[in-house]
Amino acid sequence: MALDVPFLRMTKAATPLDLPLGDARPGSKIWRWLYEEIRKGILSGRLKRGTRLPATRDLARQHGVSRGTVVMAFEQLHSEGYLEGRTGDGTYVSASLPEDFLTAQPIAIVDGRSSRTKPALSRLANRLPNAPGMSSVEPPRAFSPEPSPDEFPIATWAQIAARCLRGATRRLLADSDCRGYRPLREAIANYLGEARGVRCTADDVIIVSGIQHGLDLTIRLVLDPGDAVCVEDPCFPIVPSMLKAALAKIVPVPVDDAGFDSLEARRRSRHPKLIYVTPAHQFPLGPTMPVSRRLALLEWCSRTGAWIFEDDYDSEYRYHRAPLPALYGLASDVPVVYIGTFSKVMYPGIRLGYLITSATLAHRFAAAKLTMDRHTSLLEQMALADFIETGLLERHVRRMRRLYQQRRMALVSALDHHFGEAAEILGDQAGMHILVRFRNVEREPDPARDGVRLTSASKYYFSNAPANEFVMGFTAITERALREGVSRLERAWSPRAKGAKRGDRG
Repeated sequence: MALDVPFLRMTKAATPLDLPLGDARPGSKIWRWLYEEIRKGILSGRLKRGTRLPATRDLARQHGVSRGTVVMAFEQLHSEGYLEGRTGDGTYVSASLPEDFLTAQPIAIVDGRSSRTKPALSRLANRLPNAPGMSSVEPPRAFSPEPSPDEFPIATWAQIAARCLRGATRRLLADSDCRGYRPLREAIANYLGEARGVRCTADDVIIVSGIQHGLDLTIRLVLDPGDAVCVEDPCFPIVPSMLKAALAKIVPVPVDDAGFDSLEARRRSRHPKLIYVTPAHQFPLGPTMPVSRRLALLEWCSRTGAWIFEDDYDSEYRYHRAPLPALYGLASDVPVVYIGTFSKVMYPGIRLGYLITSATLAHRFAAAKLTMDRHTSLLEQMALADFIETGLLERHVRRMRRLYQQRRMALVSALDHHFGEAAEILGDQAGMHILVRFRNVEREPDPARDGVRLTSASKYYFSNAPANEFVMGFTAITERALREGVSRLERAWSPRAKGAKRGDRG
């Protein structure tokens, strides 16, 4: 029985289909070939809008194919909007093609100006910093403080992710708890209890997209315009930018060789609402806050009711002693928000972190997160939970700790060889970077010319920064590349003052 498609019936003679139809590609379906050729004719203009096409029987006879083949091609073109059927009158090229809706219409210009009203932005928009220009991803070079991309077990990670996807149920894929995937929260609670002395349960853990996301949640829940916030000076520049956007009163507190000093903070602000600190490895200077200062800070906050935001961005990497207990683990009656990230121990693009707070406050943070982004990507959470539970994360961190220690030693040794006493290394033996203060240098190196990426510490200070102080990462490239980078730096900074050789001073 012949297929009777109403929009293909033709009662009048049609214009012959004048298309240079080529031969079908080997292995291709005939109807698909015919569909593509007719569509090309329509888009190129050889078949004008409103043109009536031949009957399916005539077209099949013309090209030596079955009528069913032509019907399938016409049906596909009709469903996509290229053809339209007129009952009792045949099949025509549509007057409006799908591509018409993919092209933006020009804006009417009156007296040299757009007729559209310029949209107004909020006051908050004017307080936000300008976003940096986006550029193509470049391979790591000296001295980027990033994880080594070549050392992450990507094949194993891919296998875990594939297994999670194959085993995911429809219920899991439909939605998720705004606090995060519970098995991941349980795995993080167990991991932090062993590695950082943070005693918590899955109910205290909220999965976030990184430290910045956690800080944004905290700002929304804790601060009102005009509230005082004590911030380490120097610190990562996005922190004061976010606080400024929230109309907080920023109180810079200078950092010394023992980190944040609560005594100095008291002199500068009697009743701060929030204190931002990086006690495990201060960024960028690198000292570790001793237990005495941690207890003094907690005692002050207990009396004043201040919150603490504990940024623990790279505490996994310590090279000469065990890490001290986190502030969260020492606190009893002080609201501490503890935040960490996996982008330093795994790879930057994972964008998964964790926010830990007391069970009495966790539901408030969960509510704030729900209003912002519902929940974090589920499949990556599932894979990460498996990665932690099987011991792969701990194994990877141990291997990277040994490797990064060797790379740090190579960098320090190269600086000693090429610069001697002209390069002073600050901070503890920890983290993914060192801070170096150079003496008697003429200019900052140019990455394009000198082949190194050196970050001036001046961008992190509120106050006047010491001259020629730079952040130098050592984790992303090999020991050989680090030594070559220092050699390039010496050539870029010639002449320089070179003192006596010395060993590792930090």
